[in-house]
Amino acid sequence: MNKPEIILAKSAGFCFGVERAVNRVYEEAEKGGAIYTYGPIIHNREVVADLEGRGVHVVETEEQIRSLAGKEGTVIIRSHGVARKTDRMLRESGLTCIDATCPFVKRIHRTVEAESAAGKKIVIIGNPVHPEVIGIMGWSSTPVTVLQSAEEAERFEIPGADPATEVCVVAQTTFNANKFQVIVAILQKKSYNVLCVNTICNATHERQSEAKAIAARADVMIVIGDRSSSNSAKLYEICRRECPRTYFIQTWKDLHLTLTGAEKVIGITAGASTPKNIIEEVYNHVRADL
Repeated sequence: MNKPEIILAKSAGFCFGVERAVNRVYEEAEKGGAIYTYGPIIHNREVVADLEGRGVHVVETEEQIRSLAGKEGTVIIRSHGVARKTDRMLRESGLTCIDATCPFVKRIHRTVEAESAAGKKIVIIGNPVHPEVIGIMGWSSTPVTVLQSAEEAERFEIPGADPATEVCVVAQTTFNANKFQVIVAILQKKSYNVLCVNTICNATHERQSEAKAIAARADVMIVIGDRSSSNSAKLYEICRRECPRTYFIQTWKDLHLTLTGAEKVIGITAGASTPKNIIEEVYNHVRADL
């Protein structure tokens, strides 16, 4: 019996922004001293636990930052970024502040800040409770609407608006690219002057496209990522449409793979917050079981 081919996505794992942020935290931890991150540096419990073991503490509220007033240490803004108010508070905390916001997210902050100041209505396509989206909202000087489905886009309206009303649309960097296009098409049919800025990260688009292509060929698909990771959940959603036998796991210990012997292709991909060592462990575990 021939063993199935294992295809590991080239785009699996840390994206540029996440790798940059995580490396910076490890570098600061090596120096010693009190190190804090505003929120978990990434949505991966394995990495966060490892950093905690190196003395890196997570703070998540304004009250916690205020409690550090007068103390020495370093606070690092994670790749998701923060709202303007939070950014100011962290820089004025007295701690050394390192901004590890992903440059692609920073671009959205600048766009929203400028377009809202110019009077445009801001619409963000993304998950309203995701920290990246919460941060983006905080750079607008006017009220923001967040949409994450076609149904919500169909219901969207601006009370009292006329056709000249200007709307600026941006996206969470890790949003599903196909869903984004569907939602934008709905908004553009409405009687507003819509400016669409596609802010989905190229790495996200490439990861989703590659995962879809592999899943379409695979008899079994494995998506590696933390349950709290938005981009990993989207990968699972995309892959499961193409391959019903798609597994969503955090480490190799979560994988309970039962093969029939008829499988020809097993695909593996991973979210942007999944470290290389976890991907390698899953790959080696699958290969050893064949």
